[in-house]
Amino acid sequence: MANPEKPRRRPSPDPVAVLRGHRAAVSDACFHPTFPLLFSGAADGELRVWDTASHRTVSSIWAHGGAAGVYSIVAGAGLGNIIISQGRDGLCKGWVIEEAGLSRRPIFTIKTSTYHFCKLSLVKIPCSAHGTQSGLSGSNSDTEPQRVLIEENTGSHGVNPAEPQEGEQGSSLDGKNILTIAGQESSEVELWDIKSSRKIMCLPQRCSANMTVHPTKQRGLCMAVQAFTPCESGGYVNILSSYEDGSTLWWDVRKPGLPLSTVKYHSESALSIAIDGLCTGGISGGADSKIAMFTLDHQKGTFYLRNEIEIERPGITSIAIRPDNKITATAGWDHRIRVYNYNKGNALAVLKYHSATCNAVTFSRDCKLMASCSADTTVALWELYPPKTPSRADITSEDKVEN
Repeated sequence: MANPEKPRRRPSPDPVAVLRGHRAAVSDACFHPTFPLLFSGAADGELRVWDTASHRTVSSIWAHGGAAGVYSIVAGAGLGNIIISQGRDGLCKGWVIEEAGLSRRPIFTIKTSTYHFCKLSLVKIPCSAHGTQSGLSGSNSDTEPQRVLIEENTGSHGVNPAEPQEGEQGSSLDGKNILTIAGQESSEVELWDIKSSRKIMCLPQRCSANMTVHPTKQRGLCMAVQAFTPCESGGYVNILSSYEDGSTLWWDVRKPGLPLSTVKYHSESALSIAIDGLCTGGISGGADSKIAMFTLDHQKGTFYLRNEIEIERPGITSIAIRPDNKITATAGWDHRIRVYNYNKGNALAVLKYHSATCNAVTFSRDCKLMASCSADTTVALWELYPPKTPSRADITSEDKVEN
């Protein structure tokens, strides 16, 4: 007697739209925090703006020349109508969103002189659960301004934030004006002030006293960075940086000489890292077959591994956690997008649309859309487990409770 057939798994969903127009591999994509716009950058230097409602191109510019290409794109609530592109020409450029699309010329250019594989990061600000669910995850009304000490000279070791001497040796900066990037020295991380196009700090800080062993030089290239401001830090910028040897370091700019903590979750290069909306944990992926979910203990300054996921094929190039902290997605060398429950770590879906390496994945601020981009020259839009819109009855009951 034949064995009964196994119940079929639900087929993976198809994208709700596929955006075509790029003529080279699409390296990165990001949503605007308030407008229904998506930005995508390609290896030939083209930067496109898409309308996420009509799925049409709004405008297209050549942001970075020739073989340099666009490697990373970022947008944030703190930037307003500006987006920043990063090219392999050692430049980061700011572009204004106008009625007709993007400005034809950059409003600023930052010469970082870095030519590595690490995508830049803006400073992530923790948000309350209520702010995220209502689509206000960019709000920062309860959080102090993010600060980092400007180096007035390379011998400075930093200042105790409790001491009123900061004006003498440095000045306080708002974190929304800071970007982080792998340094000109490949194992270091640099912080740049966007407004002044000036480098303000290097991690580890050079000339820090009594450094018998350099904390990053033996780790190889810096492959991924994520800047954030935990509430426990008093608004000072923290950074997670991942390296070629598979390790991840946690930095606090008040202690630039040495990292707070170091872990090694990957046996090969750690290629991608993301931190959740509350800045209390995150996920890392690498060239091996593991995805590591971790918690950050801000009191002790240590990592705790809470889940380790084995995947069938190696290589995770990008990770994104949805702003409501409910799901996360990874982009893989094997052309797949994998979706997980962020809290439990269980697999939810494997998306199989792309026909070449997936280079990036990102979520919209309202949690309704996800975008994936690939070396196959396409960008796919997905609707995955969209958040429930509260009914009129729910809103009425909430008003009664508040009153």
